[in-house]
Amino acid sequence: MNWNNWVRQIHRWLSIAFTATVIANFVTMGLGEPPTLVVYSPLLPLFLLLFTGLYMFVLPYAAKWRSG
Repeated sequence: MNWNNWVRQIHRWLSIAFTATVIANFVTMGLGEPPTLVVYSPLLPLFLLLFTGLYMFVLPYAAKWRSG
C-alpha cells in the first residue's frame, strides 16, 4: 500500500471518528451541560481531516506539475 492509499484510509477513519464525536456532543448537550472535554473532542479529528483533505486536494495538481 503506497502513501496516498494510507492517507485516504486515514481520512476515512478520521471522518468516522469525527462523526461519532459530533453525535456524542449532541447527545450530551441534550442531557444537560456537557463537559468541556466532550465539547472540544471533535476538534482533533477535524484538524486532522483538514490536513489529510488538503493533501488529497493537492495531489492532482502536484502530479500535473511533476509531469510537466
